[in-house]
Amino acid sequence: MIEVALRHRFAPGGFALDAAFAAPPRGVTAIFGASGCGKSSVLAAVAGLLRPEAGRVALGGQALLDTARGVFVPPERRRCALVFQDARLFPHLSVETNLRYGLRRAPPAEPGPALEEVVALLGLGALLRRRPWGLSGGERQRVALGRALLARPRLLLLDEPLASLDAARRAEVLPFLARLRDAAAVPMLYVTHALEEVDALADHLVLLEAGRVADHGPVEEVAARPGGPLAARRDAGVLLPCEVLEAGPLARLRFPGGELRATGHPGPPGARLRVRLRARDVAVATEEPRGLSIRNALPAVLAAIGPGGPGEALLRLAVGPSVLLARVSGEAVAELALRPGQPVWALVKAVTFDHRGPG
Repeated sequence: MIEVALRHRFAPGGFALDAAFAAPPRGVTAIFGASGCGKSSVLAAVAGLLRPEAGRVALGGQALLDTARGVFVPPERRRCALVFQDARLFPHLSVETNLRYGLRRAPPAEPGPALEEVVALLGLGALLRRRPWGLSGGERQRVALGRALLARPRLLLLDEPLASLDAARRAEVLPFLARLRDAAAVPMLYVTHALEEVDALADHLVLLEAGRVADHGPVEEVAARPGGPLAARRDAGVLLPCEVLEAGPLARLRFPGGELRATGHPGPPGARLRVRLRARDVAVATEEPRGLSIRNALPAVLAAIGPGGPGEALLRLAVGPSVLLARVSGEAVAELALRPGQPVWALVKAVTFDHRGPG
């Protein structure tokens, strides 16, 4: 378990951080929020680069910081590897030598991946003799990830590692991050302001607003809360864990409660992935629809009706054990006489594949 509780004011009358959460000992915990909400400050305090006025940070029950007891473990002894927006590689060293620097910092008897394993995991084999200045931004970040992993940390800290990359380079690195999440036993705290990175990588989510935790929990639960902070976003929606039943031009995906049909290339039968269904892409019908081009019409129960913005409502739909959100107009709610407990049909207009989810 990763325990974080921090209180710190950066200047008299200035920004105040007052955040507390617990994260699982495995997988990726995303710390998500707008720029300036305190995400990087939390990471700096966990790493030991910020000494807060009050707080506690513990990893696996061992206190790294406990101001009440006077505990402050120096950064170099915390065994937290930090990856920044810029890769911060040694420019005069080759890729292989940069990687070996991380290996030299690993505790001698600590088990962990060998250099060859990390090279294969992150696709670095063709880059080993090159220098950082000859790499793309995405390649540099992959080397930085490899160097951090080879230090065999107890906790991997990633501070917006894709923020400085363009869309093509982000798309290049995301699958490697997902592979690292699935293959490594090292827990990660991942700071980002990009919801697509949360969708692709996160198992657990911590939402920060103005230095405070607005919500936290398993990412699927936080995304599906109609009254939660994410519901106010125009891209509000839910994440569904799916399994590919049938590939092809119109793939069949199974999720708890039903099936979806989608275009795209989700992978071979048996592959697992996570699908984001945005509330704006889900409509409702009070009768079974006929003669529609929409391929996904799912029987559902209207569980709740909440505010969805000016003139709008956000519907919570139960499809078996799964939850969908639908954003509709307030006028539609009145005209259709929608009420909680009513059987409806959820019409899913679009399906977006995200990166492969946890197996």
